[in-house]
Amino acid sequence: MVSPNLTQLLQCPYRLLQRSRRSAAHFTYFPSAIKPEIASSSGPVEKMNLCQAVNSALHVAMNTDNTAILFGEDVAFGGVFRCSVGLKDKFGSNRVFNTPLSEQGIVGFGIGVAVAGATAIAEIQFGDYIFPAYDQIVNEAAKYRYRSGGMFNCGALTVRATYGAVGHGGLYHSQCPEANFTHTPGIKVVVPRGPMQAKGLLLSCIRDPNPCIFFEPKILYRLAAEDVPTGDYTLPLSKAEVVSQGSDVTVVSWGTQVHVATEAAQIAKDKLGVSVEVIDLATINPWDEETVVKSVKKTGRLIVTHEAPITSGFGAEIAASIQDYVVRDVIHHFRS
Repeated sequence: MVSPNLTQLLQCPYRLLQRSRRSAAHFTYFPSAIKPEIASSSGPVEKMNLCQAVNSALHVAMNTDNTAILFGEDVAFGGVFRCSVGLKDKFGSNRVFNTPLSEQGIVGFGIGVAVAGATAIAEIQFGDYIFPAYDQIVNEAAKYRYRSGGMFNCGALTVRATYGAVGHGGLYHSQCPEANFTHTPGIKVVVPRGPMQAKGLLLSCIRDPNPCIFFEPKILYRLAAEDVPTGDYTLPLSKAEVVSQGSDVTVVSWGTQVHVATEAAQIAKDKLGVSVEVIDLATINPWDEETVVKSVKKTGRLIVTHEAPITSGFGAEIAASIQDYVVRDVIHHFRS
């Protein structure tokens, strides 16, 4: 039986989200559990924050692929967030090095490296700075395979960029630009919600045959830690995860906002008796429509929440796609 308070939740989700602001970080962090299949094959675990998990992934990637190089602004000394600390000392200045302050040049160089057959891991210091590289990402990296009829590709390119608000960041250190790239075929866009997920997804991006953008929520870099395998493991791209089971309404999100949604779901359950199913997309291009459709068929309701602007945000694409499915399903039902 659906809770009579469900209408209250659907009409005013922002009030519930507002009530979840319990700390300076405006949300409670929910650690991820290590899946048994990963734990059994990837060695011992350590407590890591997201920054350390990214560093661990980069160590693994460069250890297992001697063509892999890491480059960007200040990465040689460890990066402004210290995600690349120790990598230059271990792998040398030929594989870990600084670049000029030119995002267009960083990505363009990465495309050339990948086309030449090596693995390129490019860092954009802040996601807000990625726009000078927009043409290189959208018109070159994403389309390189198509424009050459499959003769060439730059799939070995991964662009890492920090992402989202952290407080006092201003206009150049707070943006969530993922929607600018989600309508571009040929490139994958990934946003992790925590350390364990970040390491596995980053390694998947680096090894994927398509160019990827990996957005790292900077507010999570040192906010909380969880158990992360120290060895080599990957997590599948374009596969959503049901973070919590529910029966009344589906809430879809990615990155930091998954924790906000999870906390709001708990409040909805405790205060309103509403059972909320929370889904983390993780990969938003291409996104896992099947998992979301399956959930919405069960709950009959959908809320999409993301940290990025509402207008032309990727949440609108999810809502439109699910609405299209619902209409087609209803038409099919009546015709049959």
